Amino acid sequence: MLKQRILTALVILPLMIGMLFWANNTLWAAFCGFMSLLALWEYARIAGFNQLQNGAYLLITACGGLYLYVEHIRLVTWLQWLILLFWLIIVPLWLKFKWKIKANLLGVMIGWILMIPFWFALITLRPDSAFAWSLLSVLALIWIADIAAYCCGRTMGKHKLAPNISPNKSWEGAIGAIIFVSIYTLILQKQGWLPVNLPLWETLLLGLILTTVSIIGDLLESWLKRTAGVKDSSQLLPGHGGVFDRVDSMIAVLSVYAALRWLTALV
Repeated sequence: MLKQRILTALVILPLMIGMLFWANNTLWAAFCGFMSLLALWEYARIAGFNQLQNGAYLLITACGGLYLYVEHIRLVTWLQWLILLFWLIIVPLWLKFKWKIKANLLGVMIGWILMIPFWFALITLRPDSAFAWSLLSVLALIWIADIAAYCCGRTMGKHKLAPNISPNKSWEGAIGAIIFVSIYTLILQKQGWLPVNLPLWETLLLGLILTTVSIIGDLLESWLKRTAGVKDSSQLLPGHGGVFDRVDSMIAVLSVYAALRWLTALV
């Protein structure tokens, strides 16, 4: 398993970095769209869509995404508010009351609100290769939160965060993630490397929000898999599970971050 994880990472990481820094805009959009469609395919399988439904779902989504990209259509303000409402209010309530997803119209809409803003965020936060470092700094925040939560949880975790959803996650791990992300954002601000120009307290608040959303995104995918009775979203990535498994926190964080930038005109 470890060998598989390492070999898969040695393929995926250079591909992702190469696309991020050197792909032109169209290739980057296509790459991100393909990644989003794979995650949507896995989501639909978890939600109980059959093969025909899933195929039609992906085809409609791909055609819609292509139209939006070609026509240069972006998510309007009310949709940005909806994204924040979904991740900051609806998903925490979803996890609290343990709602289940079904292969119906609501299931279709939820899949779209997960993946379409994620795709748009990847495009808008990296309008060209000059913004690669800016997007990478946000991705690094997600990775730091994930690693810190894992390490702190393993070494100090005693109080379960959501035992019925993800038994290995702890409050100590979540607090550790917040602390390490705060340190990371402070270092970036001191060096002038932050992609946004904010006062110190707003920088720390943004880091807190994004770290919390990262954990929420992870928990949501864990709950979806638990209700479906599966360990991984698929086996597309040997040793890592599926694409949805790898981008669950990214979906939440980038969607919320892009929405906040749009609504508050962060510069």
